[in-house]
Amino acid sequence: MTSAKLPDQCETMIDVRAGVDQVDRELVALLVRRFGYMDAAARIKTDRGTVRDEARKAEVLDNVAREAEAAGLAPARLRAVWNELVEQSIAYEAAEWDRIRADR
Repeated sequence: MTSAKLPDQCETMIDVRAGVDQVDRELVALLVRRFGYMDAAARIKTDRGTVRDEARKAEVLDNVAREAEAAGLAPARLRAVWNELVEQSIAYEAAEWDRIRADR
């Protein structure tokens, strides 16, 4: 498989779509890794009440907003995307926490 063109090299919508598809594949691979950390957190945490950590959530969202702004992207837009990602991660971790303890 060849690499897709960089955005500024795209000349057709086929180029653009190939680039978007490649980025989506890369994002899925990164999300698999991120959710692997949720598996680890579910395994390590001894109290289900600690699965939701609002201070940590705020820290993650602030970190993303800073990174977005430094990269020239709208911080509020990426904060909204990450808010959903974090909420889905919390739900996943809670379900994994329950699953691990149900098997014992």
